[in-house]
Amino acid sequence: MTAADGRKRVGLACSPDVYRRYVDARDVARLEQAAEFSFRAFAGPSDLSAPAVRDQEAESELGRFAADLDVLLICHGAPFVGDSVLESAARLSLLGELDGDRFAYRLDIAAARRRGVRVVDTSHGSSWPTAEWARGLALVGLRNAGAFFRLMTAREQTLFPYSERSGPGYDGAELAGKCVGMIGFGHLGRRLAELLRPFGVSIRAHDPYVVPAVAEAYGVDLSPLSTVLASDVVFVLVPHTSSTEGMLGGPELELLRPGSVFVNVSRGKVVDSTALVRRLERGDVIACLDVFDPEPVPLDSPILGFPNVFVSPHIAGVTEESRRRFFSLMVDECLRHFAGLEPRAELTEAVVRQRA
Repeated sequence: MTAADGRKRVGLACSPDVYRRYVDARDVARLEQAAEFSFRAFAGPSDLSAPAVRDQEAESELGRFAADLDVLLICHGAPFVGDSVLESAARLSLLGELDGDRFAYRLDIAAARRRGVRVVDTSHGSSWPTAEWARGLALVGLRNAGAFFRLMTAREQTLFPYSERSGPGYDGAELAGKCVGMIGFGHLGRRLAELLRPFGVSIRAHDPYVVPAVAEAYGVDLSPLSTVLASDVVFVLVPHTSSTEGMLGGPELELLRPGSVFVNVSRGKVVDSTALVRRLERGDVIACLDVFDPEPVPLDSPILGFPNVFVSPHIAGVTEESRRRFFSLMVDECLRHFAGLEPRAELTEAVVRQRA
């Protein structure tokens, strides 16, 4: 039932460590203006690369916790939410996953739908820092800053060779006015488009799941993959799925034009690593990579020695702000739900099929 004062009941199930790192007291205060909030600690295994391990005892405990809730939120550490939990939660109208990478590994969407429970997912909270880092990598690549950093730290050169006034880092080194290509135009691509707007770039995007109206709203031209790969700066922004694994192989990477910058903040497995190494060996393309396959990058990988490559250790989406944004966005969804509004990040069976 609802709380004594008529407010809704919202419960969060996750590990104590997740609660400490993800939940900001200010967001709890926002939520508590409209609902009674409670937390239940769980310590189950959590893996975003595979479905949750089933634990009947833990699921029974979660069912008891959810019995009088209107909204159940889960994250790392929580047991699987399936029929047994949902049967115990007769009042439930909203189920939220804070950080599930949109693959529904910790919940049964079909079971929720059968009971009229809507499901939302806020794992796109990491799109903010990832978009920032992607834009930063583009600037680094256009200036060929990785090569100059190597020279300076090796104490081989501490001044730009102004006498040359040509070559990578000088010719076409400004982002303003460039043609930008995006492979993928989901939450991350749309956030990046907003950050690129002050530079007056033109943006092409390849994403078969984006409707023209969305692209038009962001001033983006939907394009074939070959057209996107011919841009001045190419961003890889798609998730790793069975359909995107290895989607950029030798033939695709050959379409990168000399002098362009290739930025990958997606997943390493989206790009054929062997083909990428071969393409970069020619030295006419600059790559800025936050991800690689395999990870961590082997210390003997040639990718670490190329002067036309800048690397970072998969840090694009890892910030303290993004961890807390997951819960903040979920509070927004809860308040929207209580006001009778549609969710902005609904997780449906169709979305999961697309991702899988």
